[in-house]
Amino acid sequence: MIGYWRDEIKTKEALDEHKWYKSGDLATMDEKGFVKIIGRTKEMIIRGGENIYPREVEELLHTHPEVFDAYVVGVPDERTGEEVCAWVQLKNKDSKITEEEIRNFCKDNISYFKVPRYVLFVDGFPMTPTGKAKKFIMRDESCIKLGLKENNKKCQQ
Repeated sequence: MIGYWRDEIKTKEALDEHKWYKSGDLATMDEKGFVKIIGRTKEMIIRGGENIYPREVEELLHTHPEVFDAYVVGVPDERTGEEVCAWVQLKNKDSKITEEEIRNFCKDNISYFKVPRYVLFVDGFPMTPTGKAKKFIMRDESCIKLGLKENNKKCQQ
């Protein structure tokens, strides 16, 4: 990539000193050279100094037998910087599963600091026309639903 058309500022932000494009994607490469996209830098949650990639938690939640779909966002926290908030859509709306059961499932399968502090059960997710979750809206709605907006300046961004 040479740069953005007539936009020197965006070009400087997007390209490093060797003209490599910084896409914002986070990836790993295995020993055979296969690349796996694990998330986006903008979505990374930093909780108490630990980096949490929402996709890892989302993939775990998708393995729960009662979960139809799930997304994870970071919400501001005075003590840890950010906390993990899971939006969970259940397969059966009449399910009696609780937030605590979802957290316990996570505790059994991932590191303690990645376990969602908050679990919101929802009927659906705000989506773009192309089918991507609007995580910025989910973050704002999480702040409102959890009562964080009034107390936290970071929620009002």
